[in-house]
Amino acid sequence: MGVIVDKRKYKMEIDETNREVRVQVQGLIKENDAAEYMKDLEETINRVTRNTFVFVVDATNQTTTPSKVVPQLDQALQYYMMLGFKKLILVKPSSKIAQVQIRNALERIKFSGEYLDQY
Repeated sequence: MGVIVDKRKYKMEIDETNREVRVQVQGLIKENDAAEYMKDLEETINRVTRNTFVFVVDATNQTTTPSKVVPQLDQALQYYMMLGFKKLILVKPSSKIAQVQIRNALERIKFSGEYLDQY
């Protein structure tokens, strides 16, 4: 199916061959971008049978999250876990500070997916 959404802050695509939904985050999803992101995400994931697909969130290019936005990061990661995909994979950001922030968030929410250096 290919790329479904291609915006400045994120890209979403469906790979039917590998049975994956991929989301790539660029920089930081700010509060004013969040509603549009969530709408695009819902529309993308509703095109597939979730329990037969892997959900891959590529945070390689995600930047450091301001402290006031950290609760939204936790909420987003919890939301990803509740979507009902066969497997959830989160790719680490290249920024060391962003890696620590995400790792701490994953520990707080008891993340049930995989956290990989690359995918």
